[in-house]
Amino acid sequence: DKYHKIIRDSFKELGVSFDIYHRTSDKTHHETASEFFKQLHRKGLFDEQENEQYFDEAEKEFLADRYIIGTCPHCNNPEAYGDQCEACGSSLSPIELINPKSALSGNKPVMKTTKHWFLPLNKYESWLKEWIVKGHKPDWKTNVYGQCKSWLDQGLQPRAVTRDLDWGIPVPAEGANGKVLYVWFDAPIGYISATKQWAEDNGKDWEPYWKSDDSKLVHFIGKDNIVFHCIIFPSMLKAHGEYILPDNVPANEFLNLEGEKISTSRNWAVWLHEYLEDFPGMQDVIRYVLCATAPETKDNDFTWKDFQTRNNSELVGIYGNFINRVVVLTNKYYQGHIPERGELLDTDKEVLAELKLFPAKIGQSIESYRFREALMEMMNLARLGNKYLADQEPWKLVKTNQNRTKTIMNIALQIAGNLSVLSEPFLPFTAEKLRTMLGLGRLCWDEAGADNLLVEGFKIETATLLFRKIEDAEIRVQLEKLEATKLTNKMVKPQKENVSFDDFSMMDIRVGIIVAAEKVKKTKKLLKLTIDTGIDVRIVVSGIAEYYKAENLIGEQVSILVNLEPKKIKGIESQGMVLMAEDEDGALCFVRTSEPSSKGSIIA
Repeated sequence: DKYHKIIRDSFKELGVSFDIYHRTSDKTHHETASEFFKQLHRKGLFDEQENEQYFDEAEKEFLADRYIIGTCPHCNNPEAYGDQCEACGSSLSPIELINPKSALSGNKPVMKTTKHWFLPLNKYESWLKEWIVKGHKPDWKTNVYGQCKSWLDQGLQPRAVTRDLDWGIPVPAEGANGKVLYVWFDAPIGYISATKQWAEDNGKDWEPYWKSDDSKLVHFIGKDNIVFHCIIFPSMLKAHGEYILPDNVPANEFLNLEGEKISTSRNWAVWLHEYLEDFPGMQDVIRYVLCATAPETKDNDFTWKDFQTRNNSELVGIYGNFINRVVVLTNKYYQGHIPERGELLDTDKEVLAELKLFPAKIGQSIESYRFREALMEMMNLARLGNKYLADQEPWKLVKTNQNRTKTIMNIALQIAGNLSVLSEPFLPFTAEKLRTMLGLGRLCWDEAGADNLLVEGFKIETATLLFRKIEDAEIRVQLEKLEATKLTNKMVKPQKENVSFDDFSMMDIRVGIIVAAEKVKKTKKLLKLTIDTGIDVRIVVSGIAEYYKAENLIGEQVSILVNLEPKKIKGIESQGMVLMAEDEDGALCFVRTSEPSSKGSIIA
């Protein structure tokens, strides 16, 4: 309840509105998700299978994926979760983790047999290829389409829709005691249950929104949720048979923070409620910067210096500067009254003709989910106004040609009036301030582009500040916050749970020599190492490519755990693990004996 309120209130203050801000813990959702499961179960669309899952013997419970921690097989991050590695972004299953442990007890979990219900995604594979690969290639973003195609090319497997947990929505089936719906299954059904709740609250019928062909379903998500919204949820909807399918899923890639992946668990984030406290009345600045740097097709980076630059150079220097000059000059020359427009020169006609094009250009970009492009076009309108004033120089002409000056100021005011409409999707608070200054009510998008939004003779208000300059000291405060977080994260990690001497003695660590090394194709971090252990020559896949070049490793002495159970990584069977040390910055280096030792020497 605490965080629900903080997030809800922060969104509201930021100008983000929801028809309903719903929760999957709500009764309506539990009923909707249960009925959805029952419908698929009645149709015989689930496979019931027994399989092995991780079980914490100390806590006497099966572990959710997020409660299993181990080493990522792709990048060797030792703190990867059972569903995802936050270091490299890879989606994982718990059995892929190296040296898994329970987040509850710290102990190594055991595999225990249990029964679950599975959605056979493989049966929907050919339909998904037709629907996505052929049907949505022209209109889905390349990053979304590419990830979906990659999943489909690899082949889909049945996926469990139930879990052994003591919290969640109970599975409504015989023999399902102690089992709940898997969160990936019930969470997207929350879109349906939220619609139901909204309809009930507003006296509406919810079904046309989900069952009518003229309804459009669009998911705005991050790339780590693409597979759930493009493959799994559509398969669920197709299986159910009564619901529409997503029209588009314009997913973004990851937005990093000061060059590092955002992580709420490590407090490496800009918290919205803290931003609103630190920069009161500046909601539109963070809205503007986040849109301008949105990772629409590839990862991007948010930095506080860029935040400052975009505010000072673009919002203050371009948008704010144009509006301020127009309003100040109108009040100075005409006591705030809109001057009449006289004869138009070719320059004026060109500017007015260009003005008419902006609503369509911005609107088309928004409709195509190209929000950065739409924002740039909105700013181009402010740039057009600035250039027009700079070229015409009304502050000079007013001394020699009053009529010409009135025409120039009238056109500049029409540009300002159009900005109050066209900037509203991006800068709603600024648009409202601008409308108040210009004496305009809220206008429809279709009215934008007109050259007569402001009527001659109408009196506007005096200028008020739309944006203020952000000082270096304010940015230093934010950077110091992050530095403090970084120092906290760099603290030496606490000792792990004790292991018995017998457990430790089972580890067979030897001195080995690297005799060959090469980069693993289509990866950034993996090297394929051929190591002579003195026992044999074997292959080990290691996530050290960011720190060592393959050609420089030949002849290097390493410490290798030789009796680790083999594991396939990117299709290569890795037979052991090279021991590495990780410093406070995350850099890796080999752990080896201080003096050269013969290959096969035992490290104890």
